[in-house]
Amino acid sequence: MSGAYSQLKELVSLRLQARELVIFRQNHSRSLLAGTGYSPFKGRGIDFEEVRAYQPGDDIRSIDWRVTARRMKPHTKLFREERERPVLVMVDQSHSMFFGSQLNFKSVTAAEAGALLAWATLQHSDRIGGLVFDEQEFSEIRPKRSKKNLMHLLNKLEHHNKNLKAETIPHQKQDNYLSKALRHARRVAHPGTHIFMISDFQQLDEEGFRHLSQLSRHCQLMAIQVTDPLESELPRPGRYDITNGIHRQTINTRSRDLRQKYRSRHHRFQTSLKDQLASIRVPLLELGADQDTGPQLQVWFGSRINPRRPL
Repeated sequence: MSGAYSQLKELVSLRLQARELVIFRQNHSRSLLAGTGYSPFKGRGIDFEEVRAYQPGDDIRSIDWRVTARRMKPHTKLFREERERPVLVMVDQSHSMFFGSQLNFKSVTAAEAGALLAWATLQHSDRIGGLVFDEQEFSEIRPKRSKKNLMHLLNKLEHHNKNLKAETIPHQKQDNYLSKALRHARRVAHPGTHIFMISDFQQLDEEGFRHLSQLSRHCQLMAIQVTDPLESELPRPGRYDITNGIHRQTINTRSRDLRQKYRSRHHRFQTSLKDQLASIRVPLLELGADQDTGPQLQVWFGSRINPRRPL
């Protein structure tokens, strides 16, 4: 689908494309206590299993410092993945996302990505929940393994998406909505929860990054950034009328210096975001609003026939 708004029936129809996504690898263990699948993320499960000597490649967050001090050698804790993992899909539907120059508005691509990941989670028999937010409010759906719960999430995606209008742009300075959503996620996400954070991250400030860092210590977190080509490169040289639905302005893109400054500013933002996320070992996936969402996710998560191994 494409356009400025998402439709519930189209979000529901994405369940067919979701069958091609493998967000969790199969677990071949025969133990009855083992989980139904392994995560593509590096991290811990829920239940403590044992302590063993540290090996290169182990997560340093799992080091058991008491045993290490007692035995004078590094030891790490091993955890067993829970059978039904909770998955939380966080979807940004703020006015920053209400923009698009080609196929989709970023808000539509974000809603599609959230729906696809939700369907793929439920089809893997895991619990799915969500946190859909904008500048004014957020809707929380606690993780459950039920189609009814997933439909509740899709309804909230459509609701927030259709609330995006020029006349609903906040005119007064608001508290940072992205930070508020991440702060709430810290309160509701249990340790071991897999979180997909879908946003353009343009409002990620120091407080928001601090919440992301805290979440990454106890949850398996992936950042999915939605971008539009016009954010990285101005249109070809010329004069253009632009509008946000209320105000109109004319810009001249013939200046080579202006074009270079615009390109450099975007590059600095992207580099800073990647460095920040890399510092807390959170993988970053970029989705272009100018391309179909499903095939882009398949490139990252592979398919049931030929799954791509995560980094």
